[in-house]
Amino acid sequence: MGATRYAGDEEPMEDATGKIAKNLERFAQALAAHDRENPTHNAYGIGLSYFDLERLALEEGEEILPGIKIYVDGGVSGNFRILCDGEHDEDEEEEREEEVVVAILTPDAPLMLPNPDEPGHSPSEN
Repeated sequence: MGATRYAGDEEPMEDATGKIAKNLERFAQALAAHDRENPTHNAYGIGLSYFDLERLALEEGEEILPGIKIYVDGGVSGNFRILCDGEHDEDEEEEREEEVVVAILTPDAPLMLPNPDEPGHSPSEN
C-alpha cells in the first residue's frame, strides 16, 4: 500500500528519479532533432526558466548530457529551449530587410499620384 503524503513531504526517490529520467530523455530527443534539422549549428545547452531549474533540483551550469549544460534563459515555465551558436530567424530577418523602402520627398518635386482612369490601375493599389 502507498505511503500517505502530506503537504511539504519530499517526493519518494523513485518519483524524482523517474521525472529526471523523463526530462533527460526529452532533452536528448530535442537535441537529436535540432542537430538533424540544423547540421551547421552546435548545441551547447538547454535553456530553462528559473522556476523549472529549481523544481527539477538542477544547478545552472550543470552538465546534464555530454557537452550540454543547463542554463537559466528567462523563457517561460514548462518549456525548455535548445541553446546553440546558430541563427534560427535567418529567413525572417531577410524578409524584414527586403520590406524596407526608402522614400524621399523633396519640396520642389511634384507629388505624383496614380490616375484611377489609367488602364491597369486597380483600386487596391491606393
